[in-house]
Amino acid sequence: MEERMKQPAGTSVLPKRGGSKAKVTPKPESNLIYQVDDKPGIILMTLLGFQNILTAFGGIVAVPLVISGMAGFGIADTSYMISAALLGSGVVSIIQSKGFGPKWFRVGAGLPTIMGTDFGFVGPANAVINTMGGGIAGYFGGTMMGAVLEIILSYFIKPLMKFFPPVVTGTVISLMGLTLMPVAFDWVAGGVGAANYGSPLNLAIATIVFLLIVVLNHYGSVKIGPAAVLIGIVAGYIMCIPLGLVDFNQVAQANWFAMPQLFKYGVNFDLKFAIPFISGYLVTVIETVGVMQTIGAVTETKLTDEDIANGVRADGVGSFIGPAMGSGPVATFSQNAGLIPLTRNASRSVAITAGVLLMAMSFLPKFATLVSIMPMAVLGGAGVLMFGNVAASGVKSLSRVNFDNRNLVIVAAGLGVGLGVAFRPEVVAGLPGILNGLFSSGISAGTIVTLVLNIILKETPTMEPQEV
Repeated sequence: MEERMKQPAGTSVLPKRGGSKAKVTPKPESNLIYQVDDKPGIILMTLLGFQNILTAFGGIVAVPLVISGMAGFGIADTSYMISAALLGSGVVSIIQSKGFGPKWFRVGAGLPTIMGTDFGFVGPANAVINTMGGGIAGYFGGTMMGAVLEIILSYFIKPLMKFFPPVVTGTVISLMGLTLMPVAFDWVAGGVGAANYGSPLNLAIATIVFLLIVVLNHYGSVKIGPAAVLIGIVAGYIMCIPLGLVDFNQVAQANWFAMPQLFKYGVNFDLKFAIPFISGYLVTVIETVGVMQTIGAVTETKLTDEDIANGVRADGVGSFIGPAMGSGPVATFSQNAGLIPLTRNASRSVAITAGVLLMAMSFLPKFATLVSIMPMAVLGGAGVLMFGNVAASGVKSLSRVNFDNRNLVIVAAGLGVGLGVAFRPEVVAGLPGILNGLFSSGISAGTIVTLVLNIILKETPTMEPQEV
């Protein structure tokens, strides 16, 4: 930030995709404290990185918990799967946020991004592990082969981007925030399946965290504001301890140190195990394009088609190396995009720091457990604001769209179908084959409808007013 303040008046240095920098006119309406290339001090950068981990942790560990249950794993193997997921998420978050490789095989968009395992692969995983008898080795082999498909598809992103005008991207960004809101309110209530789901105590905890973040974000200094979510979550966590909502027995039972092992459970590269994951990877491509556009919007970075393709390629590469570590496919998380406008921090260095911290936590199961036992209501208070910010970013994008009849229909249809599928997924659960996969997510369903209508509905020429 200090470096930005030294630039000549009237110009600023923003990242130009490809590593060089270009002078551009600064946006007076920018609300960011730390832009993409800014590097906060090491202490603040570490705190902000940990803030990203807290908001993503539940999503990162949830899938390996489910997969471990499908595979019939005990406590030791389940703990290893969680550590492997943290390691995979950390490595791929660094790759996505930094960007590596030559132009023809650039991996990573170079924007602050947190990566993690995706629930979209849980259904196919159950089919491979149990129904098809592939076990955990078949799951790893199938996801690795499917990841190759995503890497190949990344080279076809550029010609597809012409079908993503603002009316489509704005709708998709809004959907991302809106479809995540039920998740946030499940957290507010205490988490799905919790015995005290929806209790007044959980609602009170979430409300206190929510209000604390709002106040710190709005009135806090340039040091306090970006860390508002972290401060709110830590305060809520501490508040829950005397209330008896935190069980430290799990921390005591966890190991202090654990080493990752490549292919600990083996791998089976049988093509039949890859087929169930095809629809999951097609959905991932669609959703990652939307997430990249969302992150571009909230970081005030103009992305090229190549940048978005690089982001999709990072998903594919991550989904290939993740299973080798004992994790599942690693995809771009949309949750953390909401942190950027809320905390006014778009620094890629913070996301890279979060990746390093995730890797460190993978070697320290006791510390990872300390985070995992955080009451869900605490995270819910932050989640409502984060996901709401994503939706608001989409509304901001749509505000630049000319809402004629055509565009109004496109937005209405995309939001209607996307929210409908998100709120009532059982309606489309009976769709056959690949359609079931493509419409299993509210984001992908709404995106597909918006894309198709944008193609088939011709634009109406604007009529010039005639002189009287």
